[in-house]
Order: sequence, then structure tokens, then C-alpha cells
Amino acid sequence: MENLSLAMRSALSNYATFSGRAARPAYWWWVLSVFLLLFVLGLLDAFVMAPLLGAGIADENAGQPLSFLASLALLLPNISIGVRRLHDTGRTGWWMLLALFPVLGVLVLIYFYLQPSEEGENAHGPQPVWPPA
Repeated sequence: MENLSLAMRSALSNYATFSGRAARPAYWWWVLSVFLLLFVLGLLDAFVMAPLLGAGIADENAGQPLSFLASLALLLPNISIGVRRLHDTGRTGWWMLLALFPVLGVLVLIYFYLQPSEEGENAHGPQPVWPPA
């Protein structure tokens, strides 16, 4: 649980920082924390917000206002930490544009995110330490 909160604080403190590097554990703990947050918000949308908005639980047109707002708020930090993770593997952040290709591009990005960090300093800065001191 400590890694989850540490990853959230680390990513949110660099909300729109596209320079530097992000360690592999920092990235994947962030992904897990965002997934869990959106899962919980999805449940709240389905069981609390849908009835309040006058829709049934299984109604597809109920909308998901909490999930939508959270996704919108986390869009910039998600892009930011993805770019910093690519920097950590020695790639430029422009590789994020692969996400525009629905299946193949996303699979290639996941492969890049799974790669180990470049040892020592690279063009994007010193090697990150996880957990941070």
C-alpha cells in the first residue's frame, strides 16, 4: 500500500513534467493506482450516481460523471509519466504517438514500458531511484 501512495504522490507532484525519467516500478505502481481508482469510481457511478441521475444500474445511457472527471483530471499526469518512462528507456517522448494506432501501437508502448531502465545517466537525466529517498 505504501508503494501505491508513493507512486501517486510522485506522479502528481510531477503533474505536467515531461522532462526527466520515471523508474519502471514508479510507472507500474501509478498504472495500478489509476486502475483501482477508476474501478472504484466506476462502481460509484453505477450504484450511486446512476440512480441519482434517474437511470437504472444496467442502463448504458446512465453516464459516468465521476469516472469521466477523474479520467480528464488524470490525462496529463498519465501522458507525463508515460513520456518520462520512455525517457528512462532511452527513447524520446514522441513514441507516445504510437497510442494513436489502436492495438499495435499500444502493444508496442507496453513493450517499451516493460523494458529495464538505461543504466546511469542518459540524455534525459540521471537514473531514477525507486523508492525515492
